[in-house]
Amino acid sequence: MLCEKVMVCDSAWESTVGLLGREGLEDGTGMLISNCRMIHMFFMRFPIDVVFVDSGFEVVKIVRNLKPWRVAFCPVASSVIELKAGSVDMTGLETGMKLELRD
Repeated sequence: MLCEKVMVCDSAWESTVGLLGREGLEDGTGMLISNCRMIHMFFMRFPIDVVFVDSGFEVVKIVRNLKPWRVAFCPVASSVIELKAGSVDMTGLETGMKLELRD
């Protein structure tokens, strides 16, 4: 399991705000941003792991420990999952794996 609780951002406003203003992400929590190929870490206070997925939720790129004031981009992605830094390594996630959302 990649994360137990996923916050879904599917509006332009939710995607713009994202994790801004937060102190961090709790263990087992992530944020899914739909229709997204690039994220920025401007004004962020903590690093995150970033998982880019295609329309079939296959992992197409992983960026570990993305620090504040950096940018990550993947032209073939359709969505992004933001996780607490270190989550990718703890779960063993790799490019090519297929993810699914469950209730």
